[in-house]
Amino acid sequence: MDPLTILENLHKTKPAFQPIVSAEKHKVIGYEVLGRFEDDGIWISLGDFFHDPDVPDEFKIEVDQDLLQKAAAEMLEAGNSGFLFINRNAKQLLTNGGEDFLHTLRQLEQKGFAMERIVLEITEHDFEEDFDVLNHLLLYYKTYGIKIAVDHVGAKSSNIDRIRQLKPHIFKIDTGLIRSNRPEVFQDIIYTITVLARRIGAVFLYENIEDSHQLQFAWKHGGRFYQGFYLAKPDFELADSLATDTRAHVQEFVKREKSLIDARLTFSSACEDKVKKAIPEWRGEPDADFFLENIKAPFNEESFRMYICDGEGQQVSSNFRKRDGHWEIETEQKGSHWAFRPYFLENTMRMRTLHHGILSDTYSDIETGEMIRTFSYPLPDQYFLFVDISPSYINDKDYLLFQ
Repeated sequence: MDPLTILENLHKTKPAFQPIVSAEKHKVIGYEVLGRFEDDGIWISLGDFFHDPDVPDEFKIEVDQDLLQKAAAEMLEAGNSGFLFINRNAKQLLTNGGEDFLHTLRQLEQKGFAMERIVLEITEHDFEEDFDVLNHLLLYYKTYGIKIAVDHVGAKSSNIDRIRQLKPHIFKIDTGLIRSNRPEVFQDIIYTITVLARRIGAVFLYENIEDSHQLQFAWKHGGRFYQGFYLAKPDFELADSLATDTRAHVQEFVKREKSLIDARLTFSSACEDKVKKAIPEWRGEPDADFFLENIKAPFNEESFRMYICDGEGQQVSSNFRKRDGHWEIETEQKGSHWAFRPYFLENTMRMRTLHHGILSDTYSDIETGEMIRTFSYPLPDQYFLFVDISPSYINDKDYLLFQ
């Protein structure tokens, strides 16, 4: 459609509201504003208009401002006190030093729509613009109480430092990435973003949720807010009802997660019992290999590698390594140092203090590159047993496969 046609017929534009759902209360806490245009009695999306690089930014700004004013007016009229999520790109915001957008918000505030209710969404791609100027502008907006959300977080890892500088309130993550990436790849992306979010105090909003699986992923990976057709489609009305019962879904997620945790604890307890039975055979560092020789049979099904370290991280035994169903002794590994591994010292000190074993999360093995877990247990005199659980065993046990 001709952009001029839209611009000359703003009376035919209308905001559509897509609900944002809280994971805490399972209620709608706000709406993202999406533009619609009436063409011969049919309401069409304005997405193509806003994403067309050939449409002048001045046109987009005028239509955006019109939609924002209409959306705020509808919420005020309905007495709806939720948040209003609005999208702007960097070029639009930087026009006239960002004052045009702020001027519109001041007008809305005079009518009773507080700036604290505005959530400004910018995409990570916008960081390719003049970031220093954009960053200062967004920090300026934040002084008015405006919330900042970064959309499509994780699309470009090179922007992590810029996101850290900006310190947005919300990370918006597209669950559609689950479909386009291997699950383990997407989990790695989420893990990296989670670390950053914790450091700057940001929360996660998962968008484009289209099924129960994606909702579960969002719940399990720290989603505080949810959005998508599975929950509610955009509507001209300020709907507060959802297409699916998120509370019931979460109850099922909790039930399943608790069963997996219980199974892991049972597995860890069984491993601990096996080691305890062998403890009387422990004769100290000189006979570390002898101890492993006695314990390999009880762990023959679960493990593919075992070794013993002292409290400083130095390996005092050989590697007992299972290949093709047979245990081999790798004496050359004796004397290796492993304290450089993340959490090694923390875990050994925890085991020494609490006097019980630890089952690790899944991680990529240095030698094989496969996903494994390790069961660790404190031996007398500040020594520690490490039993690496084989990938084949993990793959057969869903409680070990999933975190």
